[in-house]
Amino acid sequence: MTDLEVQAAEFDAADPLAACRERFLLGDEVAYLDGNSLGRPLAVTADALARFTREDWGGRLIRAWDEQWVALPTELGDRLAAVLLGAAPGQTLVGDSTSVLLYKLARAAVDAAPADRDEIVLSDDDFPTDRYLLEGIAAETGRTLRWIPTDHAGGVSVEQAAAAVGPRTALVVLSHVTYRSGHLADAVTITQVAHAAGAPVLWDLCHSVGSVPIDLDGWGADLAVGCTYKYLGGGPGAPAFAYVAARHHGVLRQPVQGWFGRRDPFAMAAGYDPAPGIRQFLSGTPPVLATVPLQVGLDLYAEVGIDAVRAKSVALTEFAVASADALGLELASPRDPQRRGGHVTIRHPDAKALVAALWERGVIPDYRAPDGIRVGLAPLSTSFAEVAAGFGVLAGLMPTS
Repeated sequence: MTDLEVQAAEFDAADPLAACRERFLLGDEVAYLDGNSLGRPLAVTADALARFTREDWGGRLIRAWDEQWVALPTELGDRLAAVLLGAAPGQTLVGDSTSVLLYKLARAAVDAAPADRDEIVLSDDDFPTDRYLLEGIAAETGRTLRWIPTDHAGGVSVEQAAAAVGPRTALVVLSHVTYRSGHLADAVTITQVAHAAGAPVLWDLCHSVGSVPIDLDGWGADLAVGCTYKYLGGGPGAPAFAYVAARHHGVLRQPVQGWFGRRDPFAMAAGYDPAPGIRQFLSGTPPVLATVPLQVGLDLYAEVGIDAVRAKSVALTEFAVASADALGLELASPRDPQRRGGHVTIRHPDAKALVAALWERGVIPDYRAPDGIRVGLAPLSTSFAEVAAGFGVLAGLMPTS
């Protein structure tokens, strides 16, 4: 065994979450290092989907709408909020995609802003959908975008946020954990800075939910969106979630006025009368079937707790950073684990070709242009041995001098 493999075995033996790995469906890959893009499914997910098909859907048919499904988006939102978001009930719902919910919340916030607040503040290195949607909202509403220039190996600092916001700011939209570098933003202070300038903040939680502790109410957050197919095991195309702080209910009006967001959707009445509270941010029929894997994933998080997950995440990323350092690779993520989420990126000029070669050999990270190899570590299903195996294969592909 190599020194790296010996160390990994010691870490796995001491890992209090090691047994969780066996509860996932594990394939024949050497190392799955992309759990921050699509998480592995839990083994019980297949049983839960089959049971739902037989009993909830097949057994109750249309009656299940009245019995449970109408309330599902907000009830599941409340459970997600309690387990992982640090939010009181009545502020979170599950449904739609991240993009749709991001549009709804951002457009509602911009529409509610005074006319002289004509700027939307965002990072120039945020996830593409965030940037594209905000470009469209700016064009629709006559606002302008104020871009924060962002280091690809870092993220937006408090000082940068303070310099960007002001009396013209209608909305600030930032990622809590950046998709490229894994930089973990100081959400509390940035939110305070925006509020001092009179502007709300919309946090994108896609790369942080299920990886790092979140305290939306404690942050004083206004709005947040996030996905459930990464760390939470919701599966490809799983529904996203939206959080709207209670103080904004009745003030913000979402732009996609669908029947499920009406006060009484089954009245089929004329005119749109928005439902009270968070329900008005619903639009079409909720994706009930697609919520089943998420419900299973939340059961596991409720069992182990996010603090234990975060401790394992820090240990995994520290091990990955040390492994990269041993190969002489450049780190394109924050070195301080307190400023880093659940993934790390390393740079190599031949990154794209290396990732393709790794995939051929059963090691699955992902490539981020122009020169990034992103290593995503899902604490509940990734072992230290996997990380060691992945970097061992990478070492064999590296050119020797």
